[in-house]
Amino acid sequence: MDLDPAASFRAFATRDVRLDGQLFGGVVTTGIYCRPVCPARKPRPENVRFFSSAAAAQLAGFRPCLRCRPEAAPELGAWNGTANTVSRALALIDLGALDNGDMQDLAGRLGVGERHLRRLFQEHLGASPVAVAQTRRLHMAHRLIRETGLSMSEVALASGFGSLRRFNEAFRAACGRTPSSLRRRPGAEAGLSDGVTLRLAYRPPYDWPRMLDFFAQRQVEGVERIDGQAYVRTMAVAGAAGVVRVEPGRGDTLSASLWFPDLRVLPRVLAQIRRAFDLALDPEPVRAHLGEDPELGPLVARYPGLRAPGAWDGFETAVRAILGQQVTVVAARGLASRLAANHGAHIDTEPARRFGLGRLFPGPDRLAGLDPESLPMPRARGRALAAIARVAREDAQLFAPGQDLEGAVDRLSALPGVGAWTAQYIAMRALREPDAFPHSDLALLRAAADPEGRRPTPEALLARAEAWRPWRAYAAAHLWAKDADAASPRKGPAE
Repeated sequence: MDLDPAASFRAFATRDVRLDGQLFGGVVTTGIYCRPVCPARKPRPENVRFFSSAAAAQLAGFRPCLRCRPEAAPELGAWNGTANTVSRALALIDLGALDNGDMQDLAGRLGVGERHLRRLFQEHLGASPVAVAQTRRLHMAHRLIRETGLSMSEVALASGFGSLRRFNEAFRAACGRTPSSLRRRPGAEAGLSDGVTLRLAYRPPYDWPRMLDFFAQRQVEGVERIDGQAYVRTMAVAGAAGVVRVEPGRGDTLSASLWFPDLRVLPRVLAQIRRAFDLALDPEPVRAHLGEDPELGPLVARYPGLRAPGAWDGFETAVRAILGQQVTVVAARGLASRLAANHGAHIDTEPARRFGLGRLFPGPDRLAGLDPESLPMPRARGRALAAIARVAREDAQLFAPGQDLEGAVDRLSALPGVGAWTAQYIAMRALREPDAFPHSDLALLRAAADPEGRRPTPEALLARAEAWRPWRAYAAAHLWAKDADAASPRKGPAE
């Protein structure tokens, strides 16, 4: 990405928070790179080089600033156009695609050539996918050292390094100091009991109450619950079962407490939290685009900070979407709770007991051999659940970020029991496609009614939504919010 030096320096000189996480400046006289919001005295313009990613600054030989902490910057938001491939690649890297795989595997999952993927990363981020993955591991280590009481060997394991020796070598090479030199025990957050607590940044504004309300309406008994202003749930990642608790943190952050027996899954858990709560969004492009629409403009002004709720697991989202077909949110929630109670694995840990949780949502292995006759729903729907579970058991990447929205919807629509609404809903929540739009959703049709109460047809709503591209998922979130306010206690879309 070509950066205008003069415009970039103005962003640093004015400490422009809008570019935090999207722009980094390396000071040649100190060898340190900073965020635009860094409180340090600004250097002379001729002494600064600008980069579009922390990985590019790291690759150029600069060390992260200890005052503004580049590792604490908000994550990159969704890209548009060709760079959607970069966005999907970053999501896969966050989920560990380069931990156990290589560049060829990553490119194949994205449907592009390896050389083309490298070129896109160089164009938009100024660094290769491998360099980006390595920088993210180092940033994870920075945060664990400064925000937790984990030992250095635990930090090495949790941040994705195979050994303490490899971790020390990589850290010294990138930062010019030992990892232990960053530890500030008085300010460390050890978390609750044996847990780890970290702060996850977002670009404000952020409407936490509405996000919490969305999950509250759909909470599965024994799997998730609302605890005051916090969301708590059980989940299993790479075979490790644990508990997460997310609540508002200091400043523009959410505070995430994690209890998992295997520290190696922490990066993936954090990535799933960011996706579930849509923390990577830059709200300004969404506001600017949708705010110009005559219908959506008033809603954008009414709901500042509204995000599109994500999901914790693609398979779980697909199951819950099928359970919610042609029934209310309350009925779908009851079905999901019964399914978890009857088929979900037990979790009996101190954190789970503390929050009144005792089940994991059943995965493909649990549901693949399910007898459709045993389910309190139409047989065809029960057969669809069992069939999807069998497909997901054989294809671990079935619900992973793919090539593009159209391809994802086509792939999902080929699954048993998955129609256009379900496919778009899964793409919106689990795949984090910003332009997904379940246009036949009843709540969307209610919210899009004219002043006389006449609802558009699904086809008419889809045609109207063309003007909302490439942010139709956020248009849907605003329409759902309107419907929830107008029709309480009937809220949101069925799932």
